[in-house]
Amino acid sequence: MKSIIFPKSLKKADKIAIISPAGSVEESQLQNTLDLIISKGYEPILGQYTLEKFQDGYSYAGNEEQRISDINWALNDPEINAIWTTRGGYGCQHLLEHIKLTDFKKNPKWYIGYSDNTAVQSLLLKKGFASVHGQTLKTSSFGVSEESYDLVFDILKGKKLNYTFKSNDFNKKGNTDGQIVGGNLALIYALLGSKYSFDFKDKILLIEDIGENFYALDRMLMSLELAGVFSKINGLIVGGMTNMGKEGENKAFEESFDPFAYHLIEHRVKGYNFPVLYEFPNGHIFDNRPIILGAEVELNIGKKSEVIFKS
Repeated sequence: MKSIIFPKSLKKADKIAIISPAGSVEESQLQNTLDLIISKGYEPILGQYTLEKFQDGYSYAGNEEQRISDINWALNDPEINAIWTTRGGYGCQHLLEHIKLTDFKKNPKWYIGYSDNTAVQSLLLKKGFASVHGQTLKTSSFGVSEESYDLVFDILKGKKLNYTFKSNDFNKKGNTDGQIVGGNLALIYALLGSKYSFDFKDKILLIEDIGENFYALDRMLMSLELAGVFSKINGLIVGGMTNMGKEGENKAFEESFDPFAYHLIEHRVKGYNFPVLYEFPNGHIFDNRPIILGAEVELNIGKKSEVIFKS
């Protein structure tokens, strides 16, 4: 297995690039988190096109050339020490064929984001670099838990993560270990069969999603099954599943961990031998705690559940 490179810890006054590789944002939506970054002793540096808007069937943060320019600047500028994305949405797949890592390889830095950013994080992991599947900047404008951001800053300081949870009725007990891959299920599904798809063999797969019809969720799970993903992985971590189905018909529409979505997942993976942890607080939810993609972890599921980061 390829050795994974973890970026070095940040120091006070280090610079964090703020980029929008997918959907557009308003400046007011970023202010809370920019202030938080400054209060932690770091300097946020906005990309040239972070606040750009380009309408083309979707409101992107600039056209493809502009978003490519910003991500390559953030990845390769030697004065930048970490990269924090403003949001997901749609658009990161446009960038994959154009991302350059020439100087990034000399000076690896944390890439922080989730949702559509799973596409970029899959590319980075294929190249051997860990990243943080965690809060974006825009999210703070409508409220998230303090831990969602505090734990990201802990990672930037070099602290290890460890999570312990109460048992869950959906959980499938067992103990395993492996490298965490994955993120947003729609992007994992969208990358299947491409050269940017995750390597699933002996891995622990993280999935989370938002706003999918139940049949679409099942279709994505079926695609993973038909691609042999569930036959390859050592374990499964299921995060937030929220705003699923139709709002007027689903009483659990606003819940972070939709029980019917979990039922569908349980049905698709029940025939496999790996342990499954449900209700992990990661994804499009209020309490979105970070996961380091590429990290080696122990997954212990019993009367209590643990995700212990070994790297």
